[in-house]
Formats: sequence, C-alpha cells, structure tokens
Amino acid sequence: MKTTVLVASALAMALSAVATAPMAAEETEQCYGVAKAGMNDCKAGAHDCAGMTTEDKDPASFVLLPKGLCERVNGGSTTPRG
Repeated sequence: MKTTVLVASALAMALSAVATAPMAAEETEQCYGVAKAGMNDCKAGAHDCAGMTTEDKDPASFVLLPKGLCERVNGGSTTPRG
C-alpha cells in the first residue's frame, strides 16, 4: 500500500513538472499502459493524436514521463502491448 501511494505521488509530481517545464526529448520516455481515458499523449499504430484513447490503461497508448519513472509505475511499460 505504501509503495502504491509513493509511486502515485511520484507520478503526480512528475506529470505536474512535465506540464510546467518542458523537458528535452532525451530526458523523457514513452510509458504505455498507464494513461487514463482521454489523457494519453499518443497511441501506437491506431492514432497519433493526444487525448484520443477511450479506455483507462490502454496498453498501446502512452504518456511521456521522465526517464526511469515508467518502470516504477504499476502496469507501465516502455514498449506497446496488445
């Protein structure tokens, strides 16, 4: 439980940091399977528009996160699935 809260807090802080201070592309990675419906940055193979996914945690949709954070998020993957 504490780990989940810690990861959720880290993700929230990372997302707010990304929103307020743009990061260089080499400092971010695509994290698949963690976006809420309508909150993705893109989707592999289906559409390339942000906010287009219709399901939570779509394994083919990603959000950009600071490098190294995706592997800590439950369900996160740096490669698309499904």
